[in-house]
Amino acid sequence: MDNLPRRGHKGHGMFWNRRRYLVACLAFLGFFTLNILRSNLSYALGPMRSPYNVTLDNGTVVEKQDFDWPEQEVSHIAHASFFGYVATQILGGWLGACLGGSRVFGVGVALTALFSLVTPFVANTGVVNLLIAIRVIEGLFEGVTYPSIIAVWSRWAPPQERARLVAIAFSGSYFSIVINSSVFHIIAKTLGWSYVFYITGIIGLIWFAVWWTVVKDKPEDDPHISTEELKFLKENIDCGPNDYIPKHIIYPWDKFVTSMPVWAIVVADTCMSWGSTLMALLPIFVRETYNYEVDETRFLSLLPHLVMAVLMPVAGTLADWLRNSEVLTTTQVWKVFNCGAFISQAILIFLAGHFNSVNGVLLCEVMAVGLSAFTWVAISVNHLDIAPQHASVLMGFSGTFSCVPVFLSIGFINYALAYGWQVVFYVNIALYLVGALLYWAFASGERQRWAPPAPTPESESLSLPQRSHVI
Repeated sequence: MDNLPRRGHKGHGMFWNRRRYLVACLAFLGFFTLNILRSNLSYALGPMRSPYNVTLDNGTVVEKQDFDWPEQEVSHIAHASFFGYVATQILGGWLGACLGGSRVFGVGVALTALFSLVTPFVANTGVVNLLIAIRVIEGLFEGVTYPSIIAVWSRWAPPQERARLVAIAFSGSYFSIVINSSVFHIIAKTLGWSYVFYITGIIGLIWFAVWWTVVKDKPEDDPHISTEELKFLKENIDCGPNDYIPKHIIYPWDKFVTSMPVWAIVVADTCMSWGSTLMALLPIFVRETYNYEVDETRFLSLLPHLVMAVLMPVAGTLADWLRNSEVLTTTQVWKVFNCGAFISQAILIFLAGHFNSVNGVLLCEVMAVGLSAFTWVAISVNHLDIAPQHASVLMGFSGTFSCVPVFLSIGFINYALAYGWQVVFYVNIALYLVGALLYWAFASGERQRWAPPAPTPESESLSLPQRSHVI
């Protein structure tokens, strides 16, 4: 059985009075902000390259274009941040454990916002390589955010509420996708493309000021937390307020790379990323097969992300209920969530490839993307279950592997399309089924022997400078 605390959690106020839910809501806004910072260039590239008419002083109307970049340079600019994002996954988890997850997460978003603010100036220099460098640097700071937030939850999320808190936070990324297209289009059309970067950068800095002021690394450091809530967190979190913060953090990498539960998460994360790439290409399949432009119907193009954003908190709440009521063990919950989603997505992809109706394909896409919410919750929280004190680094470890398919899948899909869409579909179906099989065989929701709690009375005497000494 999983070592899940069963203490009651009804006696410390309504959820809006609990500081951990305030942390979750601000984390939601943080990921919402991070995603608009990550995607602002994608929506600004069109207006930056679009020709427009200018009336000269003599009344002559001429056509101008701010940037006449060839397609290859546009591709390099658009994908530059991803290289930085991959490079700092493990580093972000390590820094979050050493310096405090809330600080690393906040600084990651803030510095991304600062570089967003200077992007128009850099672009106007006309030096493409400088713009690419700025985007790579942005990616470096974006990369630390997802792993470092897990370090926050290792100290703020009790096991009874862990899934819903994590799900609330991560759903912010998908809610932002729903509104990005319309809002960025309006900004670029009315104010100009440069304001896409200015406005998102300012939003990022405002969010950072609030986050830095309100959110603390540990509940003990929060002056506004109630005595009752603090007591509850101390009693239930095994890697939080009372856990030892060593001067020199030593990670058991040999245990990481030989642990099958760790690799089960890595495989699931990788399969989910590969599948997400295919989901993003389904509108192209619909256009080529049925001559139907999904992007022209904006609601249909955004509906899959809206469904996923709504389902993530639902999945988190359901997972907590199943565990707390002992209907299923933690291990069973994650296996049912992840494997059930993978098998269902494989079936939906098969149906999408054999439907003779555009509506049927679009329905399969919406359902398949929405089911990723269950996989995402399972993968994110599973790190905290098997090794709470190492969860942020493990998140970075699996995140690094999950980024690889983004490169491989695009190359493979371009190659496989020469043989038809069915080849692409069948390969993705096979990956989902293999991922489900391996996760069911090797995943665990129990704390691993190589990650035991290590509380010590001296831990509370360590200050932030002492913690940062490990760097």
